[in-house]
Amino acid sequence: MATRVCFGLWWGGLARMHDLAINLLASVIAGVAVWAAQRLVRLRDAGRKRAFFGVEPGAEVLMFVAKHHSSPRPSSVHREDVATLIELASAIKDCGGEPTLVVAGDARRESGRLTEYCVGGPITNPRTAAYLRLLFPGVRMELAEGEGIDDELPVRIGERVFTRTPGREEYVLLIRTVPPEARRPVFLLIGQTARTNHAAARYLTGRRRRLEREFRERPTFCLLLRVREASMFGGDHVERVAEVTAEATRPLPSLAAARAASESDETAVAVDPPRAGRDGPTPDR
Repeated sequence: MATRVCFGLWWGGLARMHDLAINLLASVIAGVAVWAAQRLVRLRDAGRKRAFFGVEPGAEVLMFVAKHHSSPRPSSVHREDVATLIELASAIKDCGGEPTLVVAGDARRESGRLTEYCVGGPITNPRTAAYLRLLFPGVRMELAEGEGIDDELPVRIGERVFTRTPGREEYVLLIRTVPPEARRPVFLLIGQTARTNHAAARYLTGRRRRLEREFRERPTFCLLLRVREASMFGGDHVERVAEVTAEATRPLPSLAAARAASESDETAVAVDPPRAGRDGPTPDR
């Protein structure tokens, strides 16, 4: 009888240990599966982040920054643009890239082989001005004669014009594009002020997943953002006004008409050269 009791206790303990081992094994398998799934999600998200920002591990990324508008020194940078560079550099470093600062006075002639971030408008950043002329002829940001840098600073996009109310409503363009024949993207942050450049950088990094989903199949986008009450809250209140890619990539109507008229005149001269007779003698060749 005692033997049966001992055997029953032993067998019950063995069964309980077996059940415990199975439960522990199931917990380990479940934990590993959850860890692996989370790991895959993180890796996929990291890959998408690198693709969106155009950064490869160990690759150099150029950051062209505008000159401080009121400083006589060519390498001076506005403190808000410094904050913008820190925001962008953090995202680049998270992707494994190596950010390289290029101030307005430095010349880097290559284009398309390295990812670029251009901070500041065409008035103070020559690199931005060159990309607008090359790829976004529908965008203009120019000072009227006699205006200061702190005035309305109108931004013209196609036939629409956006002017700032200093400290209340200010605008910034956020652009990503891949130039023809290029392998790497270019980002342009074109604000009416340095603090709107910073707001655009925060919008880009903070809403990366949404932008990545929206423009996954489109290498180029141009967004117009509005910064509200910037003098009080900085770049905390940013709203998207519109996507203006189509307008930005088309030449301005006035410029297109002028170009067409010029080409028409040149064609007329080429097709109808001067004739002898009443029109006068044919010129010597």
